[in-house]
Amino acid sequence: MHHRIWYNGRLIPFEEASVHVLSHVIHYGTSVFEGIRCYDTERGSGIFRLREHMRRLYDSAKIYRMEVPYSLEELENAIIETIQESGLQSCYIRPVIFRGTGSLGVNPLKNKVETFVAVWEWGAYLGPEALESGVDVEVASWHRMAPNTFPAMAKAGGNYLNAGLVKMDAVLNGFTEGIMLSVDGHVAEGSGENLFLVRDGVIYTAPTSLSILPGITRDAIITIARSRGYDVVERAIPREALIIADELFFTGTAAEVTPIRSVDHYKIGSGSRGPITKEIQSAFFDVVKAGNDPHGWLTAIPARVEEEVAGDGV
Repeated sequence: MHHRIWYNGRLIPFEEASVHVLSHVIHYGTSVFEGIRCYDTERGSGIFRLREHMRRLYDSAKIYRMEVPYSLEELENAIIETIQESGLQSCYIRPVIFRGTGSLGVNPLKNKVETFVAVWEWGAYLGPEALESGVDVEVASWHRMAPNTFPAMAKAGGNYLNAGLVKMDAVLNGFTEGIMLSVDGHVAEGSGENLFLVRDGVIYTAPTSLSILPGITRDAIITIARSRGYDVVERAIPREALIIADELFFTGTAAEVTPIRSVDHYKIGSGSRGPITKEIQSAFFDVVKAGNDPHGWLTAIPARVEEEVAGDGV
């Protein structure tokens, strides 16, 4: 079923949500976007960390000099309206802001800024069995960009050309995902996920200075881990640390908390989901599935109020 899509202030049919072939975004990748999940919790539907995602969206737009013609609150309401209209209890949410038609050259400043919000059903990103069994990954031949090339803090469409190369290579090589290194050879992240390493009960992850995306779920997992008494250290991680790790796991809106069972055919730990990964994963799902939300991360979706039929009761 195709649901209606929010476009520049109104809901339109799925079939009408098109982009002109001469839009700047098609030629130069000038878009910023977010990936957000709405969960069907035991306490009702709730969007995970909506405000944090929307703030990052606006930060990304600011970095790329896009003047968004809507307030942050207006776009939050657009997301809620789109979900309500869809009738979905759980869904993946994709707001995207991009440069449309205008002059066609590298300079995008004269091109109109367009805004879409779409929602759809989407299960486990790396496969339903991955959350328990883990995934097999490789270290990618493509690295993350140097910090003075692209702004890694922006979640921009063009940045994901790099990620697409990593993902395609991994799949064609028989793996589920690839792990990118930084420009200086330290562990960075997956093509669409942040990465955590566990060694001797301490949890490590790369700092944002290594051109990783500052993940919203990454931040949540750091908060959860520290609240449960774990030391979480952000520092440069050498490649070989992956091989001797006790546990590895990905985090992300799509990937949620996904264990890694092997890297380049090296078995990680026991070769299955480790105990700390399982504990962190369970605590995360207790929030987004059971609705136990001590951090205030979930935005409830209110029941949709149907418009009264014109003339009814007159």
